Amino acid sequence: MSSPGEYYLSLPPIIRAYGTACLAVTTVCSLQLLHPAYIALIYEDVFYRLQVWRLFTSFFFLGKFSINFGIRLLMIARYGVQLEQATFDRRTADFLWMMIFGGLTLLGLSAIPFLWNPFLGISLVFMLLYVWSREFPNAQINMYGLVTFKAFYLPWTMLALDVIFGSPILPDLLGIIAGHLYYFLTVLHPLSTGRTYLKTPRWVQKLVRRYRIGAPAQVNSRAAVQPEQQPGTGTAFRGRSYRLSD
Repeated sequence: MSSPGEYYLSLPPIIRAYGTACLAVTTVCSLQLLHPAYIALIYEDVFYRLQVWRLFTSFFFLGKFSINFGIRLLMIARYGVQLEQATFDRRTADFLWMMIFGGLTLLGLSAIPFLWNPFLGISLVFMLLYVWSREFPNAQINMYGLVTFKAFYLPWTMLALDVIFGSPILPDLLGIIAGHLYYFLTVLHPLSTGRTYLKTPRWVQKLVRRYRIGAPAQVNSRAAVQPEQQPGTGTAFRGRSYRLSD
């Protein structure tokens, strides 16, 4: 069994950086060293007081220390890691662009008054969960040892649990919208039309190469790689846009 330090260093770079930032910001806020109001997404402060950091810091706060915070952190460690290591293996630039696109989408949605949310970290984590559930739809999920179901339904199950426990559902819904938009533009639409409109920008690819982030990309690798079939998960929806197996 590896030590905590070895496990941390084994995490893929993008998810490791994001998870670390979330843990650090949440810890600082929970210890009352920084008030969350100073990092919240408030567009008036962004545009009129030039507090542009709010466009970034709002993605790193997952709520103060609680069971919900632990669950979100575990979601990053499990589903985010599996996405980056499997679906986006040797495609670090594509994974980074997915995170950037998700962030931009959430910022755009939050600009709509009735969809505004001051902290977008939970929404970004939920986006990762949604994309993972589409990439590994037949993976078996055991919920608290009570019920087992396919991963395809996991986002909606988590949404239902938030409703039952009285947690806000707007962050979850925003994450689902952002995740579905990304999946539609990069997987579903190209499969049905043969055209891809959302491609990883060159500047993202150059950034990854310049700082040697992640494993080197394979030569002539496809923009979309089908995830490996998981044992016992069947073949439907394997790769992207597919009918669930019975």
